[in-house]
Parts: sequence; C-alpha cells; structure tokens
Amino acid sequence: MTTDARAVIVIPAYEPTSLLADLVSDLSGDGRPIVVVNDGSSASCAATFARVAACPNVMVLAHAVNLGKGQALKTAFNHVLLTTSSDGIGVVTADADGQHLANDIRRVAERLEQGTRTLVLGSRAFEGRVPLRSRIGNVLTRGVFRVLIGKSLTDTQTGLRGIPRGFLPELVAVEAGRYEFELEMLVRAAERRIPIEEVSIQTVYGSFAKSHFNPLRDSLRIYFVFLRFTGLSIVTAAIDYTVFTLAYVSGSNILAAFIAARLVAGIFNFTANRVLVFRSHSGVPGEAGKYALLVAALMTVSYGLVSAMVRLLGLNVFAAKIIAEGGLFLASFALQNLVVFRKS
Repeated sequence: MTTDARAVIVIPAYEPTSLLADLVSDLSGDGRPIVVVNDGSSASCAATFARVAACPNVMVLAHAVNLGKGQALKTAFNHVLLTTSSDGIGVVTADADGQHLANDIRRVAERLEQGTRTLVLGSRAFEGRVPLRSRIGNVLTRGVFRVLIGKSLTDTQTGLRGIPRGFLPELVAVEAGRYEFELEMLVRAAERRIPIEEVSIQTVYGSFAKSHFNPLRDSLRIYFVFLRFTGLSIVTAAIDYTVFTLAYVSGSNILAAFIAARLVAGIFNFTANRVLVFRSHSGVPGEAGKYALLVAALMTVSYGLVSAMVRLLGLNVFAAKIIAEGGLFLASFALQNLVVFRKS
C-alpha cells in the first residue's frame, strides 16, 4: 500500500454490523487506501469483515483479543507508517458504528489533503435528539480540556479526525489504549502546538448507531488522572492546613506559617503526584526544580490573596486561605500536567 497525495482512512471495529461493510464499500470507490482493524470481534462478525476485505483498496488487520479503540488505532497508524512514503498526507480515523457518514469522512479527508498539517476534527453540533450520556460527556470533556490547555473545542470526543503523518509516530508510542487515547491525542497536539481545526459534521444517533463506549467505565478512564489529582490534593490540603494552623497559632505570622505549611505539604505532594498521579518517567532533579518554582509562585499569589482578604475584607485568616487555595486548584493541576510532569 502506498499513498502520497491522499489520506489513508482508518476504521477500528469491534463487533461491527453490516453498516461497516456498507460504509467501506462506499468509500473504497474514491481510491483512498482504507485500513480496517478487527479489534478481537467474535466469529459472528466474520461475514462482515469478509465483505470489507473484498472491497478494493482495503486492508484488514486483526487483533486476537479485544485491546480497545486506542490500541486498534495505534495498530493502524503503525501499519501506515511502515507501508506509506514519508511524505504522505496522514490518516483520517472514523468509527464503525454508523455515526460517521461517508460524505463527512470525505470532507475531513479533503481538508487534511490540502496540506495544512493541522489536526482536523469532524465536530458534531449536538443538535436534535442526542443521548443524554453523550451530551453530558462532551460538556464535561470540553471543560477538562479547556482547563488542561486553555482551548475551547466544540466536540472533544469525536472519532472522526484528520491526523497529519508527522504526528503519527508520537501517537503510536502513547501508552493509553482505549477511549482515553483520543483525549490524550488532543492534549499532545496542544503541547506540540499543532493547529486544531474543526469541520462541522452531522450528528447521527439512533438504534442503528451502536457504540461500545461505556459511559461510567470509559469516562472514569478519561478523567482518572484528574480524579487522582483531586483526591491527592484533598490530602495535601489537609496536611497544609494543619501545619499552617499550628504555625500561625504559635507565631501569628501569616508568611512564616505559609512557608512552613507549603514546605511540608509540598514535599509530600511532589512525591505523590510524581508517582501516583502523573506517573512521570522524567528525572527527579529537573521536575523537583520546576515543582519548587511552581510552589513558590502559587504560594506568592495565595499569600497576596489571603493578606488582601484579611486586611481589606476583614475575613478570618483561615477562611481566606481556603478561598485562595480553592481558587488556585485548577491552575495548579494544569501547570503540573503541562510544565512540571510533561513526560508522564
């Protein structure tokens, strides 16, 4: 398989219906190479994959067991990197569950083929009768993504994406293997300053469009880093607040109490975040230095806020500290994720 000026269509499939074969049959007439990954589907799907394999320009790859959507995408990306020229366009990923129409897939492919080297998202407007779990999931993920990289997107969960070839090697090495892989892709693109462009597509839902996305299990996978950070932050806050209280009661000096509390809590928080939350693989000295600078900066801001609320608003110093620290919580998470523990 070779490609230069045209994108490769990639479709991961687990327990697909005949809609997959219909979609591939429609797209195969365009001349673009198509890679379909059978992600450990049961024997009952053999006829569907046989129809797919019989279409022109189609390659069917297979996993012996179900490894998840992210791993299926990485299998296809690796195949594309090995079998296409280094100056190829890239890939367009689409779902096999009937939610992506052939014409919308073509539109995303055509945009990628214009050579902009951007990550192109086929974004749904979420209009009409949309399942509540999908509407809520998209709103939550949009919020988390906005916190992580400061960019607002219409549809962070879309599986219809045009990915430039130069981005594929990094994605193949990503550890995430299931639905969280697609969120990780957006975060990596933002970190590398790869432009992200949205192309409006139709929102398709119904009994014929069956997704294997489990709203509880897979949402927890997507948000698990943030949940771990939140839980650990509560423990850290308790340590910080206890040390601050003891130090302030002893000397009635806000700055001295801040420094003592942040020193004790900071050592605990850095170690736990590095090992348990972000699971970083980078060197300790470099990360410790960046973390110390972040703690100093956040402590300076927090001290200023607490002092202002105590002097200008007459708030109790302990209440003021809770308000200030709560306000800086999301900033701390975003900066640790993007700056301190980058190789996590």
